Amino acid sequence: MSTSNRRPLNDVPSRSFLPSMRASSRNSSSRQYGDRFIPNRSAMDMDVANYLLTESKKEKENGLASPSKEAYRKLLAENVLKGRTRILAFSNKPPAPERPLFQESDVSSHQARPTKQRRHIPQSAERTLDAPDIVDDYYLNLLDWGSGNVLSIALGNTVYLWDASSGSTSELVTVDDDAGPVTSVSWAPDGRHIAVGLNSSDIQLWDSTSNRLMRTMRGVHGSRVGSLAWNNNILTTGGMDGMIVNNDVRVRSHVVQTYRGHQHEVCGLKWSGSGQQLASGGNDNLLHIWDISMASSNPSPGQNQWLHRFDQHVAAVKALAWCPFQSNLLASGGGGGDRCIKFWNTHTGACLNSVDTGSQVCALLWNKNERELLSSHGFTQNQLTLWKYPSMTKIAELTGHTSRVLFMAQSPDGCTVASAAGDETLRFWNVFGIPEAPKSAKSSTGPFSGSTHLTQIR
Repeated sequence: MSTSNRRPLNDVPSRSFLPSMRASSRNSSSRQYGDRFIPNRSAMDMDVANYLLTESKKEKENGLASPSKEAYRKLLAENVLKGRTRILAFSNKPPAPERPLFQESDVSSHQARPTKQRRHIPQSAERTLDAPDIVDDYYLNLLDWGSGNVLSIALGNTVYLWDASSGSTSELVTVDDDAGPVTSVSWAPDGRHIAVGLNSSDIQLWDSTSNRLMRTMRGVHGSRVGSLAWNNNILTTGGMDGMIVNNDVRVRSHVVQTYRGHQHEVCGLKWSGSGQQLASGGNDNLLHIWDISMASSNPSPGQNQWLHRFDQHVAAVKALAWCPFQSNLLASGGGGGDRCIKFWNTHTGACLNSVDTGSQVCALLWNKNERELLSSHGFTQNQLTLWKYPSMTKIAELTGHTSRVLFMAQSPDGCTVASAAGDETLRFWNVFGIPEAPKSAKSSTGPFSGSTHLTQIR
């Protein structure tokens, strides 16, 4: 299908479901029963069976028994047989206990905790949208989901907005060929303003509600801007020139600090939840942790601005994710030559764990409600993998993309994950589930208020 005939962010029809012949035959056989009933030896009491088989024979041999022997025989039969008359047993049905295992006083003192049911994780995407002309470039960041429940995606020279509440699509901006393609997008915390990085090194700031260009920041970088990260009113930008710049978008002279440490393109940028530490990953295989207090507008020559410099990855470091339940825990993922997810204590600088995933790590997202981490990958499976933390055992693997899954974004409520890949599709996964509602839930005013989560995304 030609690109000119494809409308961006339209639903992609899915193939009709055809049940597997092997699966259907296996299921049907499990419901069929044979015409023979074979006794279950493990469910039989051999002593009782022997008693039932030999008792009548002994009575005939001994003749008339005395009253005391007859009383003894009845007492023995009551205690041994307990009303059982069958010799063969065809099912495991244990006798009921003579008294309750727990008295009422025991239950009151030892309240049993209800077992938590294992969450069902759908193995297929909840929805798939067409994403023609998406740039298949590992070092860019072309997808973001804002707090206003609107998803932004850059396709070639155009930035599109998809409203998850209504399912409507709008075009924010299309840049000229000499400025494009778009190389990064990032929503401001207010969910209204969005930053757009360009191949020309310009950075645009847009108001999404009015589709109005607020300002263009020029001269910040010497080449394309592939990574963006917000920290309140500070927009941090990372470029192919290896520079990281803090821009205060409220003032005319917006460049307030510069971080120098990378020798090649900065492809990953993430501020910690507290806004005190910044993680940056680059094509030089380096991962830096910067402290906001150590930033300087005029660093002295030879001065090391970084708090930590990690060189354990052996490929580009793009995937970065700060843990929502432990402020000093950072997860990082390496490219095709590395394939590892590493965990760092950013206070001490210690590497806590390293897991070889077997394929290029493109993006990482933490579950906001459970101790889980989601990673997206490239060759060979192009899958999303859900891990249990800290054991790093695989919970699920989600497949469907036919090219490397370059970008992931998380919905404001933390339940749904959007993934975009080189196969020019945007897929939505209900991987993190719906969090349990608090007992004293107040009326919600968030982006998902007024209806269920599934209704919102559809």
